[in-house]
Amino acid sequence: MDHIDLQQPLWMLITFVALGALCARRLAIDPRPIATLLIYVIAPLTFFRGLVLGEPSLSDLGLTLGLFSLASSICLLVRPLAAKFFPPQEAALLAFSSGTGNTGYFGLPVAMLLLPPEGVTQYLFCLLGITLYEFTLGFYVSARGQFSMRQSLVKIVRLPLIYAFLAALLVGTLGLEVPGAVMEGLDYFKYSYTVLGMMIIGMTLGGVSLREIDPRFILAATGLRFVMWPLLSLGSVMLLGSLFALDPVLAQVLLLLGVVPMAANVVVLAIELNIQPAKGAIAVMLTTLAAPLIIPLYLSWMLAISGLG
Repeated sequence: MDHIDLQQPLWMLITFVALGALCARRLAIDPRPIATLLIYVIAPLTFFRGLVLGEPSLSDLGLTLGLFSLASSICLLVRPLAAKFFPPQEAALLAFSSGTGNTGYFGLPVAMLLLPPEGVTQYLFCLLGITLYEFTLGFYVSARGQFSMRQSLVKIVRLPLIYAFLAALLVGTLGLEVPGAVMEGLDYFKYSYTVLGMMIIGMTLGGVSLREIDPRFILAATGLRFVMWPLLSLGSVMLLGSLFALDPVLAQVLLLLGVVPMAANVVVLAIELNIQPAKGAIAVMLTTLAAPLIIPLYLSWMLAISGLG
């Protein structure tokens, strides 16, 4: 895992961000319709296809539940702490970002490069747990910074990702077969998922001015992503390894989840809910720019400490 050169694919993802910024500056593209498209169309179809192809087992669903629980717990712990130091909207955005990372747009291409097929499947189900957190509890916490409880719950019920997840589970449980032509058509969405997800960070940054940089918010968000999560990830691997024989591939999956940059969906949801999208975009961009340097370094250290290197 640590012998593969990550620089080229990581910098390619950075290039998508730069392309998004260029489009916003030169073409005056509004990122809000693209954010809506990602949330309501591209993400649900991408995950439906991935889950159907993954043929979930009970252990895979356990990974989804475990990561959903972990992400939710972190968010609920950070929310009251953030409220003591930040205004309501910023505290809500910080709480949302604390429970997630760019496991999809950024992490999934890296996982496909680093991990064997069974590891990619395990990663996908972990990713699903985090994504479900983003669009359920995470979305609710973010929306509560601006909307009433009823309005927030209505927005959650309208999110099609939940129904895409349930539909995929139904297909697997009943043994239904999705026509090959449909699966082939859905295959195209995985590319737009990564490209648009990274470009939307750049599009948002294209309209950001220097006066919108908030060092306190950036420091808090970066610390949660690049300090708290790696420690949690490494601690989980070492704890599980001490309790029973942990699959080395699964251990690598858990370590990778802990070192991805901040989630692009911080920007996507901030745009959708109109809660400090510029501040979220700056923090996401800084952690994304640091990723090509930090991810290989963190992974090598964590693999060595956990005895997997």
